Amino acid sequence: MSSRRACAAVLVAGLVVGCRTGQNYDDPQGPVYAGRMGGLPGCPPLTGDSIRVVTFNVEFALRVRGAADALANHPELRCADVVFLQEMDEVGTLRIASRLGVAYVYYPAVHHSRYGRDFGNAVLSRWPIEEHDKIILPHVSLLTRTQRTATAATLDLAGSPLRVYSTHLGSLLEVSGKARGEQLAVILADAADYPAAIIGGDMNSGSVGEGALAAGFDWPTAEGPATVQGRRWDHVLVRGPPARLRSGTVLDLPDVSDHRPVWLVIQRR
Repeated sequence: MSSRRACAAVLVAGLVVGCRTGQNYDDPQGPVYAGRMGGLPGCPPLTGDSIRVVTFNVEFALRVRGAADALANHPELRCADVVFLQEMDEVGTLRIASRLGVAYVYYPAVHHSRYGRDFGNAVLSRWPIEEHDKIILPHVSLLTRTQRTATAATLDLAGSPLRVYSTHLGSLLEVSGKARGEQLAVILADAADYPAAIIGGDMNSGSVGEGALAAGFDWPTAEGPATVQGRRWDHVLVRGPPARLRSGTVLDLPDVSDHRPVWLVIQRR
C-alpha cells in the first residue's frame, strides 16, 4: 500500500500510525530568525497609549505578497504595533517584516515534507523586541506526530515590558479539545510571570479562550464573523492595566489566505 493510501486508511479508521508529514524542531533554542527593519512611512509615533494588534494565519505562506500588501495598506491593519503570523516560513516572515519596517522574530515548529519548507509562528513589532523564546506545546498530532509551538517575545513598550505570543494550537483532527486547552495552558503559565501579556493566533477553536478568562485575560474577539471555513478560530487574548478594547475582522481580502485577519485596539485608560 502506498504511503498516501496508508494515511487515508488512518483517517478512515482513526488509527495512529507513522504517516509523518514533517520533522519537528524540538530544540527550544532554535532554529530562530530575528532582526529589525527600518520603519513604515506615515505611521503615527509610538506612545503606548494605544496598541493595535493583528493576528493573521497566512496559509502556508503561499501568498506572502498579498498578505504584506494588506498589512501595509488596509486601514484596519496598517501601522499595527504588533502582528502575529502563523503558518510562516523564514523567507515570508522577512519579506513581510521588511515591507512593514518592523522588528521580527520567527521560530519554525516543523519542517514540512510536502512543501519542503519550515513552518511556524512569527511576532512582528514596531516596539523593540528585548527577548524571545520558543515554547513547545504538549500533545503532538495523533496522525502525523508533528508538534505545535508558540513564539514568545518581550517587547519594550515605552519602558514597560509586554509579553506577547503568536501561536497555532492543534487542529480538530490532530488533538482533542482537552489537549488544545492544555496547549493554551502552557502559554498562560509562561504569561503569569509578566504584568501584561497578549496571546494571538489560530486557536482552532471557538471556545478554548474560556481557559484564558479563568487566568485573568480578557477575550475581546470571542464574538464576530467567521475567520475560516465558517468558524471563528482566530483570536486575541489580553491581560494588563485597565483599557478599552475594540476588535474586528477584515472581510474584504480575497485570495490572500483561507483565514481572515483579526485586529484589536487596546486603548489604555
